[in-house]
Amino acid sequence: MQPFDLHPRTRIVFGPNVSNQINELARSLGGVLDSGRPRVLVVCDPGIVAAGHFDRITGLLRDNNWEVHAFHEFAENPTSAMVDAGVSVAADFQPDLLIGLGGGSSMDCAKGINFVYSCGGRIHDYHGVGKATSEMLPMIAIPTTAGTGSEAQSFALISDAETHVKMACGDPKAACRIALLDPTFTLTQPRGVTALTGIDAISHAVETYVSKKRNVMSMTYSRRAFGLLGRSFVRVLQVPDDLEARADMQLGACLAGMAIETSMLGAAHATANPLTARHNVVHGQAVGLMLPAVVRFNGTVHADWYSELLRELEPHSEVSEAPTRLAELIEEWMREADLATTLDDLSIPTSDIGLFVEDALKQWTGTFNPIELDEDSTRALYREVV
Repeated sequence: MQPFDLHPRTRIVFGPNVSNQINELARSLGGVLDSGRPRVLVVCDPGIVAAGHFDRITGLLRDNNWEVHAFHEFAENPTSAMVDAGVSVAADFQPDLLIGLGGGSSMDCAKGINFVYSCGGRIHDYHGVGKATSEMLPMIAIPTTAGTGSEAQSFALISDAETHVKMACGDPKAACRIALLDPTFTLTQPRGVTALTGIDAISHAVETYVSKKRNVMSMTYSRRAFGLLGRSFVRVLQVPDDLEARADMQLGACLAGMAIETSMLGAAHATANPLTARHNVVHGQAVGLMLPAVVRFNGTVHADWYSELLRELEPHSEVSEAPTRLAELIEEWMREADLATTLDDLSIPTSDIGLFVEDALKQWTGTFNPIELDEDSTRALYREVV
């Protein structure tokens, strides 16, 4: 019986066009936001501007007497240098509210800016858990993808600008006050983004369900997330304007993010991160590549857990066959999404496996895998995807 401490800190507002409520919801946070002409810093990447989402949100805010400023100077996998640039903008503008608009990178960058702007120092000071030294600015997350579930988490994932090591910076104070889940915002995703973020969300549902910290609440979130994501992933690839399927994906990603908050991840993320750091493999591709091998590995001991998860899609699956079937299903989804399923597909030399093993064993996420990783087992995971 795994103890847990669940304290939901984020109000989740879900449904088509709920983004139209941005002014009322922001002002409901009270304080200076409830009167006068409050200042809001919107953190979003240039692609979100091009898609029209930035103008839609900022237009509503400006029409309601908000002073709006933007920070766009960051990229996928935001770095400490990008956070520093955002903090400089925030220091000049002095916002009362932050909005992270976009994918996980936008939300993580906004949280990173919030840590340093509100508490001082540099982002490296907040690597770990519970290191915020003061209250932080209220933040609203508006995801335009269905992937990271960052809107439901109190962590920011920021890469060191020099070493490229990913730093997980987590604190309850960093949790978003409101998450606006508007599936209409996800309709503009290119197919490749839909594929990569969808696989990422699926990996979160799968890994949180079997982690060492799994508990009755996280398992509830994980199972429902897996069911929503699994039934709609291929659909959004084949019929991208299916709003109901898009809604399933966005809500599933959020539920999986809620599972991460109380359960954490595992070996698929631990082994994926070195591929991103050393070969710039996009996170969704990297974690999707490693996930089937990890399912087969963990399934040697925990076939019953994977069977419970798989029954969200295939109610009559046999326990003994569940890990193999789930791994095959993930590989089918990867192929449907036109993503690589081997290191060779990505032109990554097997001679680098030793470096990957060394890096993977240093990853925090790996410590939550239900079977402890060592050098031999980690090497075997990489060998399985050669």
